[in-house]
Amino acid sequence: MTAVLLPDGRGQRVVAATSFVHSFGTGLFVAAGALFFTRIVGLPASQVAAGLFAAAMTGLVAGVYVGRMADRWGPKRVQIGVALCGTVVNTGLLLVDTFWTYLLVSLLSGAVIAASWSTLAPLVRGFGGPTPAVFRGYLRSVGNLAIALGTVAAGFAIQADTRAAFLTVMICRSLTYLVSGLILLWLPPLTLEGAPEGAGGADRGWAALRDRTYLTLTGINAVMSLHFTIPTFLLPLWIVEHTSAPRWTISAALVLNTIMVVVLQVHISRNVADVPSAGRAMRWAGAALWVGMLLMALAEGVPPWFGALLLAAGVIAYTLGEIWHSAASAEYSFGLAPPHAQGQYAGVFGLGHGLGEGVSPAVMSALPLALGLPGWLVLATLLLVAGLACHPLLTRVSRTATRPAG
Repeated sequence: MTAVLLPDGRGQRVVAATSFVHSFGTGLFVAAGALFFTRIVGLPASQVAAGLFAAAMTGLVAGVYVGRMADRWGPKRVQIGVALCGTVVNTGLLLVDTFWTYLLVSLLSGAVIAASWSTLAPLVRGFGGPTPAVFRGYLRSVGNLAIALGTVAAGFAIQADTRAAFLTVMICRSLTYLVSGLILLWLPPLTLEGAPEGAGGADRGWAALRDRTYLTLTGINAVMSLHFTIPTFLLPLWIVEHTSAPRWTISAALVLNTIMVVVLQVHISRNVADVPSAGRAMRWAGAALWVGMLLMALAEGVPPWFGALLLAAGVIAYTLGEIWHSAASAEYSFGLAPPHAQGQYAGVFGLGHGLGEGVSPAVMSALPLALGLPGWLVLATLLLVAGLACHPLLTRVSRTATRPAG
């Protein structure tokens, strides 16, 4: 755990600290946000869902533009600016009293969330050393732990179920943005390709939108990203509506998933150190996701104890696939992007990831939840094919990059 929580070097530790604080705030909001809007503000669940969808769509566009700003003006100063904007925007949640004010704040919040990712990517690239994907593994482990702690903290407000308790959670969420920005003031100067931060050396064009290989891989990753809502959306509904497994299996599955990510992400990321190894990891990811989803599907129509065992085995296989996918996508998203345009490329890559997660609930509802085992198989096979398709493409890119001139 010490290796996970304390990466090497001042720069990495500062970035890890700001990521931890930001992720803790995310855990607070994910656990209590929807209940705050429905129980305290009094909005219907359908309006809350509409606002969250609008926020996600706004974030898809904002991430690309703010990523380009980070390339031109320096990721440190832009990330601090984004954190300050997040403080103001999330404080605005306290003033929401109608659907329209909620929608406005949601749109701004969606832009801030996406901007946080696209400005973090250049910092990961700059301070990650020769293997930024390994550092990204650190951040993912730290982030998952922080989200879990934030969720636990929000649980006290949920249990109290009072206006004061929920308002306290929202205020703490705003403060996490402020603190994460202040932490970045200790970040040492960042240099990419010999150009000091903010020197204006970034590509002023939209290189990422002209890079066909990168766009293809972004599209494949969008398909792979469908699986990220399985633990939080699909699995709880599947367990309750389609299996006889005990209800506590839902919490157990989430805890098992979180612990595996925290413990294994860094170790697995160390073995994904270049583009070819990323291709192999994507192949393993597709296979593990296929096995895990099949085991979850088979939990329907069996005795409760056997269903719980199948679900546990399925979560283990699924989580290995999730970890391989995260390590591989982090490696080639960084490795195939020019260092001076990392923010722009990260914004484009995040666009694909966001689209995948955005449409995932609808896909889950139309396939596994509506069709049962056949729907699970269709979805699992789609992810398997996407994982396998990455390997030859990344292999070809790697050979082209290393081919000697002439």
